[in-house]
Amino acid sequence: MADRLMLLDTASLYFRAFYGVPDTIRRDDGTPVNAVRGLLDMIARLTTEFEATQLIACWDDNWRPQWRVDLLPSYKAQRVAETVKNGPDVEEVPEGLVAQIPLIRQVLDLAGVAIVGAEDHEADDVIGTYAARAKSAVDVVTGDRDLFQLVDDEHEVRVIYTARGMKNLELVTDEVIVGKYRVLPSQYVDYATLRGDASDGLPGVAGIGEKTAATLLAEYGTLESIRSAAQDADSGLSASVRSKIAAAGDYLDVAPTVVTVVPDLDLASPAEVGARLAPVDGDARDELERLSKDWNLGGSVTRLLAALDSYA
Repeated sequence: MADRLMLLDTASLYFRAFYGVPDTIRRDDGTPVNAVRGLLDMIARLTTEFEATQLIACWDDNWRPQWRVDLLPSYKAQRVAETVKNGPDVEEVPEGLVAQIPLIRQVLDLAGVAIVGAEDHEADDVIGTYAARAKSAVDVVTGDRDLFQLVDDEHEVRVIYTARGMKNLELVTDEVIVGKYRVLPSQYVDYATLRGDASDGLPGVAGIGEKTAATLLAEYGTLESIRSAAQDADSGLSASVRSKIAAAGDYLDVAPTVVTVVPDLDLASPAEVGARLAPVDGDARDELERLSKDWNLGGSVTRLLAALDSYA
C-alpha cells in the first residue's frame, strides 16, 4: 500500500458527530457519548475506505488565535461564549459535547492516534503545515471550505469534504473546485476574502458575491491585481466595482492573512508523533475495551480496533 497521510480537522468532525448521532446514546450516569462514538466510526471508515497509512488528529490549541483577531476583530466573534483576558476566548460549545472532549482525547490516545496542536494556532494551521511538508499523498478530512486552499493535484493533496454527511462524502480535487467555484485552488484564499464567510465573521467586500469574485479572479488572477486595477480608472474595471474594492481597503489589507492557513509551523514530523497506523495491543487494547464497556461505546470501539488490526 502506497503511503497516504490523513489529516483530521478533529473539531469539525466531533461537532458533526455530536449533531449527527442521537444524543440519547449515553453512559449509565446520563453522560452523552454520541460524539465519541460518531468520531470513532468516522475514523474507522475513513482510514479503511481511503487507505490511509498515517493519521494525525489535528487539534485546535487555540480556536480563535489573538493574532487573527488583532487583524480582524470580527473573526469568529459570533461564536464567543466568554471573553478571556490574556487567554483564548471560550467558544460556544454545547454542554453535552464539552463533557465528551476529554474522553475523545483519551480514546484516540489509547488507539495510538497521534494528536497534534500548536500554541496560538488552529487545527487548520497544523493541517496546512503537514500538507505542505508531506512527501506522500495527503487526505484532509474536514467540513470547512477554508481548507480547499490546500487542494493540489500536482502534490497529491485532496480534501475529503464531510459537510453533507458521511453518506455523501465529496472528494475535492482541482477539477471539483474549478467546476464548483470557477477559481483555482491557488486562488481560493482571494476568492474567500472577496466573497466573505459569515460563519467565520469574514464580511467580504460589500456587493461582491461568489459570481463576481470568480469573474474578477478569472480576469485579473489575484486579489492584488484586482486592487491595482481598482486604482486605475483606465483598467477596464467598472466604476461600481472599483468603488466597492476601494471602500473595503482596510478589510482587504488584513483578511488574506487571516484566511490563509499557516504552512510552516515548527511541528514534529509524522514519524516523530507516531502517525503510522498499527494494531492496538497489550494494556492499551485492554483499557480501550474496558472504556467501551464502562462508557457504552459499543461497536464503535470494536470497529475502530478492527480497522487498525488490518494494519498488522
